[in-house]
Amino acid sequence: MIYAETPLTGAMRKAVQDAWNVPADGPAERLFGGEESAAYRIGDLVVRVGPAWRSDAETEWCHAVAAHAASRMPEAVAPLRARDGATVVRGDGRPLSLWRHVEGEWPDTEEPTTRTQAAALLARLHRALADHAPPPRPTRSFAEIGLDGAFPEDVPELADPDLDRWLAAFHARTPARQVVHGDYYEGNTLARGGRLVALLDWDEAFVAAPEFEVASAALEWTDEHARAPELRRRFVADYHAAGGTAGPMDEETVAQLIRHRLRRETAYFNLARARGVEHDEDDLDYHRRRVREFFALKP
Repeated sequence: MIYAETPLTGAMRKAVQDAWNVPADGPAERLFGGEESAAYRIGDLVVRVGPAWRSDAETEWCHAVAAHAASRMPEAVAPLRARDGATVVRGDGRPLSLWRHVEGEWPDTEEPTTRTQAAALLARLHRALADHAPPPRPTRSFAEIGLDGAFPEDVPELADPDLDRWLAAFHARTPARQVVHGDYYEGNTLARGGRLVALLDWDEAFVAAPEFEVASAALEWTDEHARAPELRRRFVADYHAAGGTAGPMDEETVAQLIRHRLRRETAYFNLARARGVEHDEDDLDYHRRRVREFFALKP
């Protein structure tokens, strides 16, 4: 996977120091991960450097989601507010935010207990966000495009009128909407001592039927190449057993919502390539396998 190589510049350090009134001149450790944003640890704090094209308004909207979740559950990590109350400032033309550092590592999704924890954490997150009623998101989330059944014009190679009709019908018969994390997978969590201790990276948060996120998470936490339906079923069952807000989900619902997720991934892959990202062979192989599963999962 190609991660952002954005450096933490002197101008960025000064912007952080001025905005939050904290020392920002110490050694900076580039933390692992981040396709669009780069995170640097300085002591007990983390400076997150976002892409230049992301607006402050969009970032603040997503940060408000994190803050609401953090007020209800200890695993949700929210940004720190600057002296003027904002959670984002610009430095070298990029959005900068400041976070507390949480010790941990990416969890092992091969562990059944980890998958059970992940389903339960998602259920608690959905309950925590169920009463959050923000204004409209300033910029449409990438995952939102086509979720209502409208043809996603940015990925014509995966045109599927049957999927579009199914999504439109699902959208019509499932009126419950709430804020969701938007990118709930192991790389946006941290584990320590076999327990999930942190939920990070709220940039893709948006308002949707929670069933979409449950289906996406069932894929990401159990079976990234969609070859183990029994594990996906177990994840969904564990989520519901933990009291998640999503309604009942049959096999077709899970499969079709996963296919929407896979189609949006292809659209993002194309966008990243258009922005100049050069994917390595592992990325290309991963992309090809995910496209194959888009077709293989068709009911």
